[in-house]
Amino acid sequence: MTVQHRIIATDPAGGAIGLAARAAAAAAAASVAAESVDREARFPAEAMAALRSQRLLGAAIPIEFGGEGAPVRTLAEICYTLGRACSSSAMIFAMHQTKVACLTRHGRGEPWLGSLMRRIADRQLLLASSTTEGQGGGNVRSSAAAVEPDGEWITLERAATVISYGAEADGIVTVARRSADAGPSDQVLCAFLKEDYTLERLSGWETLGMRGTCSSGFRLRARGRPEQVLGARYADIHNQTMTPVSHILWSSAWAGIAAGAVERAQAFTRTAMRGAGGASPPGALHYARAVSSLKQARALISQGIDRFEAAEAEPDALAALDFQTAITMLKVEVSELAVAAVSSAMRANGLAGYREDGDFSIGRPLRDILSAPIMIHNDRILANLATATLMTPVAASLRD
Repeated sequence: MTVQHRIIATDPAGGAIGLAARAAAAAAAASVAAESVDREARFPAEAMAALRSQRLLGAAIPIEFGGEGAPVRTLAEICYTLGRACSSSAMIFAMHQTKVACLTRHGRGEPWLGSLMRRIADRQLLLASSTTEGQGGGNVRSSAAAVEPDGEWITLERAATVISYGAEADGIVTVARRSADAGPSDQVLCAFLKEDYTLERLSGWETLGMRGTCSSGFRLRARGRPEQVLGARYADIHNQTMTPVSHILWSSAWAGIAAGAVERAQAFTRTAMRGAGGASPPGALHYARAVSSLKQARALISQGIDRFEAAEAEPDALAALDFQTAITMLKVEVSELAVAAVSSAMRANGLAGYREDGDFSIGRPLRDILSAPIMIHNDRILANLATATLMTPVAASLRD
């Protein structure tokens, strides 16, 4: 598996500086529509149009396929920037880029997938993810639906508990059993474009927060070519790419949401101090806690990215228990820290934060961030981790 990173910081068209400026422009568009997206529980069309116009949806596509080869570190920064502006837009971008990473890291050398990468870069296609299914809920490593042969074609029908922004996407990347006689964990990853499938709505998305992700349930009926199934085992894709990339990008989006709330708490605290002749308001200590939680979250994300970059070209290192434990706990710990940061920001702002109107409101980011420990539930993750590490010796020293 070859990983390509070529971001030139001084290149204003396609380098890291260019991507940062384009992300800021997309975030500005997302911010304008964020309240409407939340209130109406609608897809953030303005943000997606801006991401397309800034050509950010294909930023991670390898250079030889028409993209910019943006590494995960750069994508994480974009998620953070978007998270400060619109939670749903940040999460959609994170989910899309996770799917792109799976294709680019495991679909090299497969002609149909190479063609798909070119289409994503050229047409700025938006990919949705379908990994949850039926009663299995968030157990991504167990599938009920299977890929079935149909002459020269393949078919797949699955009842998806959630397909975030499925109705708005240009394609869906989904997991399934390899065949009808395969076990639930013998899985493959499939990529279908809009013309390959139909969606029948099974449930809606009337939620407390993250309303713009439009994560309804659908029955997915797809028909495509056999080459639309990745050759790599999903178990390897899951360990080497799906888990680390999604956890880094989700965490970055959550940290961005927290940063937006902390910024409002800072503005409120400064305003209150000016009005009180420099005396700290009662909620100032909660502002300090919010800042501390955000700093911890950002540090963990930075460590997670460093760890991923050190191992990303080595499948054995990515599959190692130490790496999997660390990258799994990144999602758990950052999600909790982000909730703590936004909750502290709410308390710092007091009634001004509790109100839904006004410049110091924390209501929307609080409702959005509460999804972080629940979407792919932390309890499920910790239970699986406990089982995986049960037979691992406890470290005998600080050096181990």
